[in-house]
Amino acid sequence: MNNQRRGDVKNLYRYGFLRSPAWFARRDSWFTTETRRAGALFCAGCGEPATRDEVELHHLDYSGVTLEAGRWRAHEEHGDLAALHPYCHELLHRLLERDTVLAKHRDRRTASLAAIERLRTKLAPETS
Repeated sequence: MNNQRRGDVKNLYRYGFLRSPAWFARRDSWFTTETRRAGALFCAGCGEPATRDEVELHHLDYSGVTLEAGRWRAHEEHGDLAALHPYCHELLHRLLERDTVLAKHRDRRTASLAAIERLRTKLAPETS
């Protein structure tokens, strides 16, 4: 599977799904569940605490996203989404798009998890 962003697919996802009531309901549900589970939200990239207004959700896998009879369905598993600050999210996509091994030789979930781990290593606060 090629992880590079594609014109028509990207636009349908970005301008269709990410603006749909199904996505907003799934997003709200994810934040509620994650806050109950972890007690707080943290950016998967840098590890810093965050509020739901400070992060975006990255799809590790799109298998739960479907378009049925003209209506979007959001059935992502909880673990298919990762909270990231917008800056960390942009860095993640840059890694996915520019790293040949990540972009062309791994499925999206594996590539995303490897890129998140790389971000954690690079963005982790230095300890004395």
